[in-house]
Amino acid sequence: MTAAGFWIAPPADSHSFRDVDPDPPSVAQQDAYLVLLDDDTPAVRAALLAEFSRRGPAATRFLQEIARGKSRLLAWHAAWFLHELKCPDPITEFKDFIRSLNYELETGALMLSRILSPQLDIGACYAQLDAMADRCRELIIEPSTPRDQCRVLNRVLFHECGFRGNAAHYADPRNSLLDQVLRRRKGLPITLSIVYVLVAQRIGLTLEPIGLPGHFVVGCFLENTPFFIDPFVQGAFRTPEELLRLLKQNHLTPRISALAPTPVREVLCRCCRNLANHYAAAHDYAHARLFAELVEEFDATYQRHALD
Repeated sequence: MTAAGFWIAPPADSHSFRDVDPDPPSVAQQDAYLVLLDDDTPAVRAALLAEFSRRGPAATRFLQEIARGKSRLLAWHAAWFLHELKCPDPITEFKDFIRSLNYELETGALMLSRILSPQLDIGACYAQLDAMADRCRELIIEPSTPRDQCRVLNRVLFHECGFRGNAAHYADPRNSLLDQVLRRRKGLPITLSIVYVLVAQRIGLTLEPIGLPGHFVVGCFLENTPFFIDPFVQGAFRTPEELLRLLKQNHLTPRISALAPTPVREVLCRCCRNLANHYAAAHDYAHARLFAELVEEFDATYQRHALD
């Protein structure tokens, strides 16, 4: 769907993102590991542990895949090695985060990224967001209104740093991962909105993610009349009337409730849903199932909480 350059439908092609390991085990080596994985002989255990330690991230990914596999016996042994290597499974950590009901946008978005990049340098992501906020503070002239501050955010994010919507490869799963969006400076409406909100938070400006049907924008409710920013279109300012009109043009019911802030739970769940859909489109069904399971976890946790 398109309307005034607002919605952009995903193209058919998409590219699966996988980290590249410097020393990945060969297929024959992986088969050997599987044969030895359930051998509880101390000497074998010690040798395997040393081998996995030497392999580093490559071994961690291998063990994490086995820990999530269908064989309960091998999964148990893989989990034991991960524990000994002090490599907690980021999927388990994210599920615990979901069940905690203690949702925080930046933490959740980076935990989601760690599922595909277990060795992610979270500090580096924080530093990138901090640097953009520092630049915004340099440019803001006080007194300034929220709209003035958003103009500065637009200058820093979209003109100086070059963030943009990835319309050419909309279905690339990397567009849904905060660390990849920070590195590649392109993403989906939802992840660009996350970046916008997180940088705004750092300069003391409270903005809200707005999950419209089929699109994500950022809302500001600090002035007499709310206004909205579309990070996918380089921070274009939108009035409530414009957004409702665009919804109608895209054959969607223009309800004022669509302009309300979206809870963090829904933002992160929508990221997982995008990843499930985009991996399925790329025929990467293992990752598609994984993120579909996380969507189900969000839904089940919400239902349990709603009944309490």
